[in-house]
Amino acid sequence: MSSRRSRSRQAGVSMINDAQMTELISKLQQLIPHDINQSKSSKVSASKVLQETCNYIRSLHREVDDLSEKLSELLNSTDADSAQAAIIRSLIM
Repeated sequence: MSSRRSRSRQAGVSMINDAQMTELISKLQQLIPHDINQSKSSKVSASKVLQETCNYIRSLHREVDDLSEKLSELLNSTDADSAQAAIIRSLIM
């Protein structure tokens, strides 16, 4: 038994088997958009799926940052008491 598995069992972390890992990787692959994941029908390595997933999450973070910046700019350019500002506040709260 590897030292990593020994430490995991000692720490009380449940281990997953190969079939469970394959199923989890498959589910994760299904969550990646088609335009990022071109090879959904063919078998893809787990490392490739994880790499694509990380890249997708990074792109989502960038998108959230960009949208937050645009929202801040919009709020800063809008009169705080205007109807437009009230609508924006109601959408984000």
